[in-house]
Amino acid sequence: MAATKAATRYAKALLDLAIEQNLAEQVNNDMLQLKALCYDSHDLTAFLESPIIQKSKKLDILDVMFKGKVQDMTLGFYKLITKNKRENILELIAEAYISLYKAHKGILDVQLTSAIKLEDKVKKEILAKVQDSYPGKTIELSEKVDESLIGGFLVGVDGKQIDASIASQLSNLKNILLN
Repeated sequence: MAATKAATRYAKALLDLAIEQNLAEQVNNDMLQLKALCYDSHDLTAFLESPIIQKSKKLDILDVMFKGKVQDMTLGFYKLITKNKRENILELIAEAYISLYKAHKGILDVQLTSAIKLEDKVKKEILAKVQDSYPGKTIELSEKVDESLIGGFLVGVDGKQIDASIASQLSNLKNILLN
């Protein structure tokens, strides 16, 4: 919990600085890259979390990995975090930055899970309902197929979930019949 709060504070400070210098989008791309690298590479995560590797060695490796590939501000931030011995939360900072950036830009993450791939017409109707509930927001859709739903769909928006799946309806009916 403390690491998450610290990560959010660092991310907020970075976002404020990036906005001030008109680099918020580029830094967001850098954070997306870092998050993907951490997800794909257990070695990178272990490297960042290792208390055994000296700070100077970590700084050199970060320089080799990211110099010329990310904004100078981003690389400077990675180094500052490492100098402050907080590199173990860099992945959390990246996630927090991405979330704060999306909130700043009015981007709304929508997760649509269905039993089968939905037709574009149905998808557009669902997204229109979401758009009506969140006017002025830009929707960023991620889709997933989960056959265990049997039919119907789940929509996840802003920490809320709408469950219009057959599996859920059958479960509710079962509970009613058993009670």
